[in-house]
Amino acid sequence: MSGLTGNTPARAGGWTIVCVAQFVVVLDATIVTMALPAIDADLGFGPVGLLWVFTAYTVALAGLLVLGGRASDLVGSRRMFRAGLATFTAASLACALAWSPAVLIASRLLQGFGAALLAPAALAALSDSLPPDAARRALGWWTAAGAGGGASGWVLGGVLTQLGGWRWVFAVNVPIGLVALLVSLRVLTGRGRTTPVRSLDAPGACLITTGLALTALGLSEVAHDPTAPRGWMALAGAAPLMVLFARIEQGSPQPLLPGTLARTPGVLGGNLTAAAVTASTSPPMLTAALYVQERLPPAQAGLIFPAFNLAVIGGSLAGPRAAARHGTRRMLVTGFIGIALGVALLLLLPGDDVPLAVLLVAFAVMGVSLGLASVSSTTAGTAEVADGERGVAAGVLTSSAQLGTTLGLALCAPVTAAADPMTGYRFGILIGIAVAFAGAVAAFTVPRAVRRPANDLR
Repeated sequence: MSGLTGNTPARAGGWTIVCVAQFVVVLDATIVTMALPAIDADLGFGPVGLLWVFTAYTVALAGLLVLGGRASDLVGSRRMFRAGLATFTAASLACALAWSPAVLIASRLLQGFGAALLAPAALAALSDSLPPDAARRALGWWTAAGAGGGASGWVLGGVLTQLGGWRWVFAVNVPIGLVALLVSLRVLTGRGRTTPVRSLDAPGACLITTGLALTALGLSEVAHDPTAPRGWMALAGAAPLMVLFARIEQGSPQPLLPGTLARTPGVLGGNLTAAAVTASTSPPMLTAALYVQERLPPAQAGLIFPAFNLAVIGGSLAGPRAAARHGTRRMLVTGFIGIALGVALLLLLPGDDVPLAVLLVAFAVMGVSLGLASVSSTTAGTAEVADGERGVAAGVLTSSAQLGTTLGLALCAPVTAAADPMTGYRFGILIGIAVAFAGAVAAFTVPRAVRRPANDLR
């Protein structure tokens, strides 16, 4: 594939660095899950505090993504990409060296902050730097990196914890981040496109950051303990903040979310389907990971899950060409139906064995379908966005996907915990199927095909 070209200078390999960064950002939302027991045994969190090792990252990431995306529009995607990558790498090192629960949680918050700067800037950098045909191909790789990172986390967390200890779950990011940062200085040059708006909407930024953070926190708490009032109180507090944010944005001369963004074809449907993709696949993937690791050592389990990762990558790479030929909406519907079918195959898992054939076929169908749907939802949510709004559009889209993951786990965890293991696993699988069909319905809000705006054709 050719290097980054276009209105902002860049050199060959820039798209690779962007994809590597996306992989580790999504990876860190799930990789820590399998290391939580070892972290608790070493640092002595207790059952309540331990949840914050996972929640701190997801809350900071989800809450700050929109703000990070708008900041990317203001100062340039390349500058924000490097700032986010440096912050994320430093925070990963702090997590690996943490000597107390408070230090680890604070480091996870900083890690989420860095990821919130990095993720939308990465997607904006791809859109800003590439001509349309190359952008579609790079989007496939970018989506494959993100989907592969999320899928890999369930297994890599257990393998790294078993082989090297829980600190390697975080330390593995450090050499990757340092190399990516050094290479980005050479291959990602210039600032990237910026918007004419020269200041952030401070009231809007505070409201949406707090509202999204409370939403992510509430969903995480509900997933952990649906009977506790904390999660429901957080969700109740988020609702009026989001309503107030919408009202303030209508009267703001420089809104955080431009009014034209919501009216851009594909943006609403892209965000709905992005949330549905992650919400439909997170419950069955968690179920499958728990099912396998209860029956096999983590290292052996790690030999099974790469099949899913490879299928996701294959579907993501095929997605741009398939969407160009058959239409974005059709590929979204096809992807969601495939996800539902792949997840349904997991209902065949018995209680006393690990049938490799069933798992591999289910992973193949679900993975390819996830890749197709992810590429199409990202295309729909960003392709027709105008110059100067790509960063915030990427932030909103990534936030939707992140909240989808949290929502999927929140829906799955209570019903899974309330039943015996196999019955609970099947409940989680059925939730994934139901959300996948809801995603197929949401796909009809997306135009049949999307195109890049006329003022941006290169």
